[in-house]
Amino acid sequence: MSLKPWREIATPHKDVLAGTFKQSEFAADITQVANGEAPSEYQGAQQFYARTYITEGMHLLLESVAQRLASQGGDPVVQLQTAFGGGKTHTLLAVYHLASRSVPTSQLSGIPPLLDEAGIAELPKARVAVIDGIKLSPSQSRTYGQQTINTLWGELAWQLLGEAGFEQLADSDRDGTSPGKEILTNLIRQAAPCVILIDELVAFIRQLEIGKQYKAGTFDSNVSFIQALTEAMKSVPNAIMLASLPESEIEAGGTMGKRALEALEKYFARVESVWKPVATEEAFEIVRRRLFENPGDRAEVEGISRQFSDFYRKHAEKFPLETQSNEYFERLTRSYPIHPEIFDRLYEDWSTLEKFQRTRGVLQYMAIVIHRLWNTDNRDALIMPGTLPLDDSNVRTKSIHYLPQGWEPVIEREIDGSHSVPFEIDGHDTRFGSVQAARRTTRTVFLGSAPAAANQAVRGIQAERILLGAVQPGQTVGVFEDVLKRLCDRLHYLYSEQDRYWFDTRPNLRREMESRKQNISDRDELQILIKSRVTRVFGRNHHFGGIHVFTPSVDIPDDYGTGPRLVVLPTHAAYSRGENNPAFTDAEKILYNRGDQPRQKQNRLIFLAPDFDVVSRLKEQGRIYLAWDSIAASHGERSEGW
Repeated sequence: MSLKPWREIATPHKDVLAGTFKQSEFAADITQVANGEAPSEYQGAQQFYARTYITEGMHLLLESVAQRLASQGGDPVVQLQTAFGGGKTHTLLAVYHLASRSVPTSQLSGIPPLLDEAGIAELPKARVAVIDGIKLSPSQSRTYGQQTINTLWGELAWQLLGEAGFEQLADSDRDGTSPGKEILTNLIRQAAPCVILIDELVAFIRQLEIGKQYKAGTFDSNVSFIQALTEAMKSVPNAIMLASLPESEIEAGGTMGKRALEALEKYFARVESVWKPVATEEAFEIVRRRLFENPGDRAEVEGISRQFSDFYRKHAEKFPLETQSNEYFERLTRSYPIHPEIFDRLYEDWSTLEKFQRTRGVLQYMAIVIHRLWNTDNRDALIMPGTLPLDDSNVRTKSIHYLPQGWEPVIEREIDGSHSVPFEIDGHDTRFGSVQAARRTTRTVFLGSAPAAANQAVRGIQAERILLGAVQPGQTVGVFEDVLKRLCDRLHYLYSEQDRYWFDTRPNLRREMESRKQNISDRDELQILIKSRVTRVFGRNHHFGGIHVFTPSVDIPDDYGTGPRLVVLPTHAAYSRGENNPAFTDAEKILYNRGDQPRQKQNRLIFLAPDFDVVSRLKEQGRIYLAWDSIAASHGERSEGW
């Protein structure tokens, strides 16, 4: 069975194919949806669920929401607190569409079996209030018809019950004081069944300077409101509140953000039910649904995955142990047409970078990659780390967006592109070029090592993972092992230690060696080294009356001695098979003359000349040795031999 290219099996969504997507469209905006202004993929409940993979965490949450609205239990307050880009807003949207019931639940993909499991025959339609901390301003009032609203609680009351709801706490809204638990309980009970969705709450409250009065109230009054609201939710069996909080102090933003987060966590902790974030395995399906309209016929997908799995088992000693299990075959099938190694590196390594938004970041990156691969007619069986087109300006820009300065020239010179060393290596050796071994290898090393922190105890990516990210079934593993050695000899920013390899923006010792090599003096250093080593080769030889290495004619005796004398000619007097033969010229000068005097005992000399074809390589290796030796000397370590 041949390896069919991924592009002949899977079909990306039209916006990915055309490159018309916008990065902002990957960022779900709950306020836009509530106002009816969002893109269709988020605005339409049916379309939203068609592209949404219900993860384990989302399944549990939606089940709890459904039970709560049906007065069959469930949690009154759910705190969504995960890492940046962990899918909080997307989950809020799933709850919004489930509760608002713009279409029957039977038309929402994945919902009917969920309701059956929860034992809910009919889900009541609920009122939904959306409080977005980024869209609201503590200093700016909002006008609805004839009504002016200042506070979060005023906004909540208006969204739940309109004019009648707002009138119940109009005084508190005007004064900027919390309405208290009792009033909020009555309000929510009248609005029930209802859902309150609060996004980016810390972003709003951190703007309230301590001791200062705003139209939206004070820091303390807003925190008191949240406390009263969370307590009120427990009293109404068919009402639920979901609020998103940042996971780290960095995301909270500044001193006030940290203080706001600490205060809110204290009150949410009393009644919260923390949402389970997206697992890496679940992310496979999330990304697949968003990027691919059709991931491929299952039989064909399993066929390709089986070939990869069998290939890894056939060469078990070359690939990670995890690839030998049937579970890895399942991973290949679930992630098709993207290789699991891409997900592993992005979710395990790149997600550790500040501001990299897990699922959203992966979606943005892979959308750009797939668009480029599709337009360049990529024929790989899977989209692998070695497939990433880092020579493309858009892909390269996105790849280094979250990295420190200095990566762009490294990619251009040593990883990918028409002027890079890997491109040159692939172009000069058909073994490598036929499978793009050098470029596929450097791309894989980059993906696996670029986001690593400099203070990590263990740097880099293992050779077995480089092979996993670069080699496809039917290709020779040894070719990629050979090219990795070639790259280590040529690249200045590629580091290796034992079985691990990584790129860095700082040049490795090879770059320092190359620099020192250029400054080696041919006469004062190189010739002295070569003469010393040639002399050492002959040692104490008793077959000749004397051995003269690179010796001027005047210093070579003209006598019978105890035997013939061996004259070793210097590197510039090499033997050539061509018409011009420097060895003959220099030998004749010594043979016929001893300095300014004619030589009498000419038949007592035997000449040994270097081979013209290898002299340049000898000199190059000599310069390399001297350069490395000087580096070792500068670190207190001197090489012992050459």
